[in-house]
Amino acid sequence: MSTLAQLEPSKLWQIFDKICSIPHPSKHEQKISLWIQNWATELGLSVKEDAIGNLIIKKPATAGMENKKGVILQAHMDMVPQKNAATDHDFRVDPIKPYIITEADGDWVTAEGTTLGADNGIGLSSALAVLASDDIVHGPLEVLVTIDEEAGMAGAFGLKAGWLDGDLLINTDSEQEGEVYMGCAGGIDGEATFAISNESAPADVESFNLSISGLKGGHSGVDIHTGRANANQVLVRFLLDASNTLGLRLTELNGGSLRNAIPREADASFVISRNKIEPLKAKLAEYLATVRQSLGAIETHIEMLLISPETFDECWTQASQNTILRALNACPNGVLRMSDDIEGIVETSLNLGVMRSKGNKFVAMTLIRSLHDDGRLAAQTMVQSVFELAGASIKFSGAYPGWKPDTSSALMQTVRDTYQTLFNKVPEIMVIHAGLECGLFKTAYPHWDMVSFGPTIKFPHSPDEKVQIVSVERYWQLLLAVLANIPEKS
Repeated sequence: MSTLAQLEPSKLWQIFDKICSIPHPSKHEQKISLWIQNWATELGLSVKEDAIGNLIIKKPATAGMENKKGVILQAHMDMVPQKNAATDHDFRVDPIKPYIITEADGDWVTAEGTTLGADNGIGLSSALAVLASDDIVHGPLEVLVTIDEEAGMAGAFGLKAGWLDGDLLINTDSEQEGEVYMGCAGGIDGEATFAISNESAPADVESFNLSISGLKGGHSGVDIHTGRANANQVLVRFLLDASNTLGLRLTELNGGSLRNAIPREADASFVISRNKIEPLKAKLAEYLATVRQSLGAIETHIEMLLISPETFDECWTQASQNTILRALNACPNGVLRMSDDIEGIVETSLNLGVMRSKGNKFVAMTLIRSLHDDGRLAAQTMVQSVFELAGASIKFSGAYPGWKPDTSSALMQTVRDTYQTLFNKVPEIMVIHAGLECGLFKTAYPHWDMVSFGPTIKFPHSPDEKVQIVSVERYWQLLLAVLANIPEKS
């Protein structure tokens, strides 16, 4: 038996341990979906797959609870595939390797060199554990498991009316125990494309590769206010200076891997005159010292490595290089505005998540989040202006609405009262600066009363992801108590 399977609540951790063993990155959920369907069928439960790939599993009410309002427990089956550069891992084939760590604030589960997938694997495990148990009191129950939440919310976009019967939805995709969410940010993806002109590399140059690594990264919504550095922008700032003062000429520029993860690593290849190599090294050492001093309170392991690879025969033209570096340097990033309505909550943010050069094209990918449609549109016009002024073409896609708070929510009141009874304190009622699927569900099911709560998960979307063990037990207690306290149908 694995170490995780010995934790409490045992059924939840056993299921999570199994989920970790099945590859399930976004866009590649077939294996986990098939396992869930077979698992539910073996339990004698009704399970259906809709046209988009979402799963709906139904379980009748326990005796005496038949007249309770129907509840939908909701989780997504995909996970963010992020790994450290030194980790050899193929998320489409290899299992996640979870293990327990002990820190000053308790025991946590994390993974070896990769994201853990507690986002949203713990929530999924809790929903399945309720289905698998015969001693949990609940009314009519449905479990909705969506696909592709982390890479476009295709499952939520594709959910059709009429598939589900319940009136109350509990989303399990929150990441701070003791907080209950009743609203979330909407968002939109942006993709700017530049044409790159190349020319023969100047004479008497040497080729180099410069990489930045060791940054914390994290979720581009829930971690965007923490002051974590964006590897793309840290690298671009140096390259722009070295281009202007030392004549550095780029051959390639890449950074980040997902538009919804704060970039942890980035790298550039370039050529530079041999008589500028020593000044380059001196400038890099000075820049690294400055960055470590200015960001060191948060980014404690910043590294910038300069190596000499194979010789490059071509480089970007000076015009292409100037245009792209200046546009990237000017692109807004991070928190753009704090909420006027909810103290301490980010209203609008932007993440310059990915930059890629390939052949004669360079692509920059951003994700804008906002609690308000107007805030999202304002940020969108800023990004569009920056990149179009630089001659890039830009397209926006995947816009999804925020989830507007319902201050009269009866389900919220049930969760609040239940939490207070269990733990002798009132939970924080919050709006989260992340893209939960709840806003999209309202399109097909406008009558749903919804809340979101979950255990404490730190640093999702990064290899530092970890879930606090004691918070999982408290989350589980709350979930079961809420199910028992659901009111009867009117």
